[in-house]
Amino acid sequence: MKKIFCILVIFVFTNLVYSQSVVDSVMLQINQNDTFYLARMQDVWVYPKMVFKNKKQERFYWKTVRDVKKTLPFAKELTKEMQVADHQLALLPDDKARRKWWRQHEKYLFRKYENDFRHMTASQGQMLMKLMDRESDRTSYEIIKHYRGKASANFWQFVAKLFKNDLKEEYDADDKDRIVERVINLVEAGML
Repeated sequence: MKKIFCILVIFVFTNLVYSQSVVDSVMLQINQNDTFYLARMQDVWVYPKMVFKNKKQERFYWKTVRDVKKTLPFAKELTKEMQVADHQLALLPDDKARRKWWRQHEKYLFRKYENDFRHMTASQGQMLMKLMDRESDRTSYEIIKHYRGKASANFWQFVAKLFKNDLKEEYDADDKDRIVERVINLVEAGML
């Protein structure tokens, strides 16, 4: 009886200590006279320490951290919204019903996110476009084309080009956006 009590005390204590960091779930498995402590852990990302060549590079990194922290939740939420919208649009019988539903849903989305998006900086808007591509595997141009049509997508691509952006640009975690990917992994792991 003492042995089981000690095991339970250890189990509760370790669960309290580790539940705050990297442990998802904890279980005890009793197999005849053996007791096994099983813990499912989150992924742990290990990167070398950031070494900045100059202040400009350091400012870029911390600006990226700020932008990712602000826009990543929106990218995840908007990807879920797109999945819901795609499911609902697939259930509707004809184009007229789809257009009517989409207009209503677009107004709902505008009301829900307008205030948050209006308070974003230009760099956060660019980061949101990158993260939407990462989360949904569709560029901003493809998303606009899917929901609003090719003419609208071309218009917004033109506007983006005026401001030296590109809606067709894809997220590249292995090369151009590797710092962003690093920051995302560390933010999701709770290490930043």
